[in-house]
Amino acid sequence: MRDIEILIKKFNLAPHPEGGYFKETYRSAGTISKDALPEEYTSERNYSTGIYFLLTSDTFSAFHRIKQDEIWHFYSGSPLKLSMISDQGDYSEQIIGTDFESGQLPQFVVPGGYWFAAKTLTSQDYSFVGCTVSPGFDFEDFILPSQDELLKKFPQHEKIIKELTRT
Repeated sequence: MRDIEILIKKFNLAPHPEGGYFKETYRSAGTISKDALPEEYTSERNYSTGIYFLLTSDTFSAFHRIKQDEIWHFYSGSPLKLSMISDQGDYSEQIIGTDFESGQLPQFVVPGGYWFAAKTLTSQDYSFVGCTVSPGFDFEDFILPSQDELLKKFPQHEKIIKELTRT
């Protein structure tokens, strides 16, 4: 677990509301005006943003949703599993890592509007990744639902929702 402490210190990571640790590494200087964005955006957004994200095996990234596509980039540690639910209730998952023979990908796009969560696959380990969002991330676009909210919406996915949400 010393590697986790080193990463937190080296990259100045802070706790993230969904779980894990993060640090914004990029926010474009340029912005997209509200008028040029779809109507669900209530203000301008940067062209793009990027973060480092560290997830440890003793926690998880709880189901949440943003409006934008989010590109996940694997850097080091344990592979992680992304669990996704579309608004139509379709469940899918993808392992982000470097074991390409088993279908892991080093980069993956979570479509905007999907509910998604992540979990480190190896016990006593961590997953160090990056996330890029375009249009740029704003906490105004971030929804972190309760377990009850997601269970009402997707009762068919009770097991994974209970595993990857906080009450």
